[in-house]
Order: sequence, then structure tokens, then C-alpha cells
Amino acid sequence: MSVDVRTRVDGEQATVEPARFFEDDLPAALGAAAPLLAEAGAVLRLPPLVIEVDGDSWTLERHDGAFAVVPGATSADDAMHLRLDAGQLSDLVADQVTPMGWFSSGALTLSGRLERLLDWWLVLRGALDGVAPHVSGAMAFDDAAGAPLDLAQRFGWDDDDEEMDRFLGQAGFLHVAGVFTEDEMAAVSADMDRAAPTYSQGDGRSWWARTDDGSDRLVRMQGFDAMSGAAASLVSDGRLARLGALTGDGHQWGSMESNALEALVKPIGVVEGISDVPWHKDCSLGRHSYECCSLTVGISVTGADETSGQLRVVAGSHRALVWPAFLRRDNPLPVLDLPTGTGDVTVHLSCTLHMAQPPVERERRVMYTGFRLPPLRPAAAAEARRRLRDVRETAATTVSQPPSTVRG
Repeated sequence: MSVDVRTRVDGEQATVEPARFFEDDLPAALGAAAPLLAEAGAVLRLPPLVIEVDGDSWTLERHDGAFAVVPGATSADDAMHLRLDAGQLSDLVADQVTPMGWFSSGALTLSGRLERLLDWWLVLRGALDGVAPHVSGAMAFDDAAGAPLDLAQRFGWDDDDEEMDRFLGQAGFLHVAGVFTEDEMAAVSADMDRAAPTYSQGDGRSWWARTDDGSDRLVRMQGFDAMSGAAASLVSDGRLARLGALTGDGHQWGSMESNALEALVKPIGVVEGISDVPWHKDCSLGRHSYECCSLTVGISVTGADETSGQLRVVAGSHRALVWPAFLRRDNPLPVLDLPTGTGDVTVHLSCTLHMAQPPVERERRVMYTGFRLPPLRPAAAAEARRRLRDVRETAATTVSQPPSTVRG
């Protein structure tokens, strides 16, 4: 089951002229996508959003049941204000960045709540890409025979590739037990101990965090395949290649380029630094339509559960236009824990919402690597956009169609 949802390639991005965009292009897109945005408008109940670009302002608002763009800045008390320059607007329109990208880099100038801006981002992406935001309602998860999937299923190494492929495409993640042995993971763990002294704060190849006892802890060792013969041997012996080939999209190992394999330690009591990352998609900062979906592969050097840093996922979030980070209080999609044993492997798609649960009783050790899609030809991107337009037009004429059936 293909998970390639790319519709853009680098080099095609055109400069967006603000006045033309807000006065012509965006109103036309909002009008064309009105049936797809109707439920989002009713559920989200958005305050007005004033967007200022290099001194000129436009107000996005919902009026008489439809989204509209009004020249100038509203004086409404509940209005939010977002300040951009022309380059930021072009990047936003072309999906090079999300509000989370600006927030993470310190480039976000916003008066109002980030969560409400993410709601407006759903509307903008929905209009520009012709996709219905998923703001309510269940999502179907079916096996090849049409029966409901057991989302808690753990696969074994001897299970059928087609079944694993189907599950990954439907749920956005996969758990395969016992891929590596306890002895193999013990050798990797010993190499982690030996490699740790070769990393230092500020070296550009490691992440550090401070724990509540005041200690600075090494939490991520990049380029670990160059530091561990055991790890390098395991990731190149064909087992992971089998998982990378499941979707038939030609995924290539080494999605992190010069950093093909990372070794992570999840300590207890982190109070500063990035160790246990909260809810996010791997495309949360931008470029979903250029790169998704790549495959992120976790190898459990030690087992993990709710007390020791397990992975959690939102099933089906790769198939839905939802926030790129954080989890809405009224999230309608299933949230699952992925407890693992030593040697288990998890796979999640780059636009599946996931998070690492902070350990509270026992530290966790895990390695991460990945597979990325081969380069996309411009002609293929154009064909993907044509198919997306067809889906949009079909959905727009079927107002009762649930938004979860439109892939984001």
C-alpha cells in the first residue's frame, strides 16, 4: 500500500504577492473548498485572524457559515494577530513551513494562542490543498477482507508482508516483536557505553539534557553506526530492509543522510533539554507535501512500557489533516501505547502523530534509523496534484462524506 503522498518538488515554488494572494487566490480557494471546510468551520468556531504582511493587513474570518478574507484589520476584541514578511507568506503557502516551524525557530510573531493559529492552519491547508480537516468523527481501519483491524496487534517476524503492509498503511505504525535477539541488543548497549565518552556538549553530533539531580546527561548519539560495529552490522543485515520495502514505494535506507543511525538514552527526571519529545509529526515544521511519508524505525535496545519511556501513536493521523504537533483535547482518533520488548522494532510514518512518554522508573535505550522515499520527478508531482484535485472535486460534491476519507 503506497504511502507516498508527495505533490511538490523543490524548485517549483513561486513568489507569492500578498495582495493578489489575499484578495484573489485565497478567496477563490476558500470558495472552491467550502464543502470540505464546512465541518471545520462549525466545530472549530475560530476567532478572526488578522495577518499583517510588510505593513498591509487582511482579516480571515467566518461569516454566514463560510470562510472569507476581508481587507484591513478587524477591531474585534477576540481577534488574533499574526505578523509575517513576504518570504514567510510564500513559504507558508508552498508548505515549506508550518506555524510550528516558526514557533520552534523563534520566528513566530503572534498575538493570540498558538493552538488557535494551528486551527486556522488547518483551514488554510485545507483550502490550498483541497483536503478536509479532520476535526471530529471516527476513522475506519480495515483489513484486506474489510474486517476491523486490531490496532493493538503485534506482528512477528514470520507474519505475512502483505498483512504488515496493510496495517502500516491503515494505522500509520507497525510493531514487530523479536526482530533482534537479547544478545544482539546487549552488544549494542555495551557499545553505547563505550561510545559515550567520545561525545561532548556542543560537538554538533549529540544531544544533552539536564536531570532533576543537576546532572548533564548524554541523550542522543548521532552517527552511531560509525561508533558501533554491532549496530552497523545489524542495520545492514537485511532485516530492516524487509520492513523498508513493505509499501513498495522504493524507500531507501539512511533517511537522516550523514546521520543514518542514532542511539538514544531516555533518563528519568529530565528538566531541561530535549529527550522525551511531546506529540508531533516528523513533518511538523513543514514540507509534508515534499517528503512524506518516510519511515522512522525504532529498535528497542531495552524494552519499554508506560514507566520506561514507551512510544505512543495516534492511529490514522497520517491519513488526516490534523495539527502537526500537540494533541487536541477533543482528538477523535485512537491513541495507542506501544510497549516493546528487547529487540522489538517499531515503524511509524513521518506524518503519524507520536510522542515519547517520559520514563519514571527505568531508563530506556533505543536506536532510531529510517527509510526515505526516492526523489520525486516534477511530472510525477504534477500527476499527484491532478489526482488530489480529482479527490477534492469528488469530495466537494458529496457534502456528507466524512473528512477522514480524504487523505492529508
